Amino acid sequence: MAGDFTLGLASLQRETAAGRGLPPVEKWHPAHCGDIDIRIARDGTWFHEGTPVGRRELVRLFSTILRKDGDGYVLVTPGEKMRIKVEDAPFLAVLLRVEGEGKNQKLIFTTNVGDETIAGSDNSIRVEINPQTREPSPYVHVRRGLEAKISRPVYYQLAELAVPGEGEYAGKLVLWSDGVAFPLDAPV
Repeated sequence: MAGDFTLGLASLQRETAAGRGLPPVEKWHPAHCGDIDIRIARDGTWFHEGTPVGRRELVRLFSTILRKDGDGYVLVTPGEKMRIKVEDAPFLAVLLRVEGEGKNQKLIFTTNVGDETIAGSDNSIRVEINPQTREPSPYVHVRRGLEAKISRPVYYQLAELAVPGEGEYAGKLVLWSDGVAFPLDAPV
């Protein structure tokens, strides 16, 4: 990694450790410095130069400086921006907690990097259906244009919570979270 990038990470690591939350990556606009050999696999594993990143804290740190730009995913610090490869979605939703019930219930997802997101008007759930296999690929928005693919066990939990839709969603199964309906795009 480039020197400035490493120095920027050290500073961010101190801020994150101090509990200051996510860095304002949307406000940083450094020059593009090239690609870095980091890849996020479909299963959420982060690789550097072909080797899985074993330190969970480092993966978490990288995840806080991840941004999706028009030309792909980048890790960004105030001084540098480096493109990485993401095979599907950058995160994986691995846990689901449900608070409340019915149309007012809240579906709270936890990702493999420790983010929590409540599905609702700001964080939608979407399902892509493979046209050949009819297999669903569900996603939830996490933050700043970044999504998590919903893991199979969590998707099964969601399927148990789905109810028949009404109105524009008649004939489909829907999930309710924070007062918003999300169609699963599967016929009832």
